[in-house]
Amino acid sequence: MAQLSEETPAARLLAGAVRDGICPGAAWAVGDAAGTLHEGTAGLLDPARPGEPVRPDTLYDVASLTKILAVWGVVGTLVDAGKLDLAAPLGTYWPAAAGRPVGDVTAHQLLTHTAGMPLRANLRFLYGSDPQDVRDGVLAEPLRHRPGAAVAYTDRAALVLGWLAEHLAGRPLARLAGERVWGPLGMAGTRFGPLPPGEAARCAPTEYDEETGRHLRGTVHDFSARLLGGACGIAGVFTTAGDTGRFLRGVLDPPPGTFSAAWTAASLRVGTGALVPPRGLLWHPAPGPSPAGGVWAHFGFTGTAMWISPARGRWAVLLTNRLYVTRDPGPLARVREAFRAHVFEGS
Repeated sequence: MAQLSEETPAARLLAGAVRDGICPGAAWAVGDAAGTLHEGTAGLLDPARPGEPVRPDTLYDVASLTKILAVWGVVGTLVDAGKLDLAAPLGTYWPAAAGRPVGDVTAHQLLTHTAGMPLRANLRFLYGSDPQDVRDGVLAEPLRHRPGAAVAYTDRAALVLGWLAEHLAGRPLARLAGERVWGPLGMAGTRFGPLPPGEAARCAPTEYDEETGRHLRGTVHDFSARLLGGACGIAGVFTTAGDTGRFLRGVLDPPPGTFSAAWTAASLRVGTGALVPPRGLLWHPAPGPSPAGGVWAHFGFTGTAMWISPARGRWAVLLTNRLYVTRDPGPLARVREAFRAHVFEGS
């Protein structure tokens, strides 16, 4: 049985973050391959609704965690099935990439952020508002450097990987994630937005939107993802702390019908050689002192984070909507690092 949240250092830490105005609320869980060890919530679902606390079923816009929860998991199933050769240039098997700069890039380079793709991600101002024009523009954009020459994080890597998965499997990314990842792992509350009204009502709101005159709620915060209908490799997933924990349990001990243990092992090791910063396959080593070695992480702009350590047999998830309060990531980053230390160093 999971430990009560008020008994844990993590609970005290997150209660303090809410009290200090760093985020309106939070939900978290910590566990191992067998299940959840402790979990909890803190604060309010929405500061404009002071009588409504965060609950275990509160949905969060997890932003870039989409890259792991959807893209990484789906790509793993394609690799496991022998349908994707990570070392082959995209242009040799994907007609949309052939003859374009991205055609010289491999899926491995996209996964390790060594493909040399541009860092700019504001797609509308570059390519217009038509999704096909955006797709064509991204695939035709010149590379910043020779593939494999440097590490540079860019949202475009996961965007292209999502399109590649759709080409290889013949179905939209949202459907692939549901069929190949979320369904087998029992993540019944996870989906791409926009959310229907009933689910949006239990979603933690993010940033104030000038166009609508209210905080976004059930609509993805990332503008490029909204431009592409709310479901793409960059962002768009809404989920709960419990469902994210189910996913991380699956990463430690994959059940039949989803990605394999071999895919996890290949992903949670440095795939960038001597290049810095080191990267795995969409995952990255967690920041922190040397004891953080062996802990892998991914973070989301809205105020979300996940960690996993096969060596320790432990995982953790922290979901907040700190973007409701500020775009400054610093205060929550300090809370996030303290949370990681509590979970993986026992401090």
